[in-house]
Amino acid sequence: MSGEKPPEVYIQIGNEKYETKLGTYCWKGTCVDMAGPVELLEGKEPIKVNPGEKISFIMDYEPKPNEFHLTQISENNENEVLVKENSFLAPTQKGVYYYSYGVWWMDEKEANLSHGDAFYAFVLEVM
Repeated sequence: MSGEKPPEVYIQIGNEKYETKLGTYCWKGTCVDMAGPVELLEGKEPIKVNPGEKISFIMDYEPKPNEFHLTQISENNENEVLVKENSFLAPTQKGVYYYSYGVWWMDEKEANLSHGDAFYAFVLEVM
């Protein structure tokens, strides 16, 4: 795994690219514990999206993580969101939604051995 920290992750909506905020991670034997997405993004302007809009993850790094989970947090509810081909769809209900995108670089041969993991936070506002 190269670099001092996990690679940056961007989200793409239409032709626009937006940064995500790196949260908790373990990388090269160092683990850093950060606040959850809501606390991490306090005071940050949400990214405005249309209901049901396609949102893609972009990571310019090899190897790509081989396990990932996306959690949506809204009004103290947490839901797992399906990610398919590095994309997901924005909620259809208006409101502000926080996300935690967790990725893992798992060993190809040894079960449960992770070479690194990272969580990325971002906030969307469905208009």
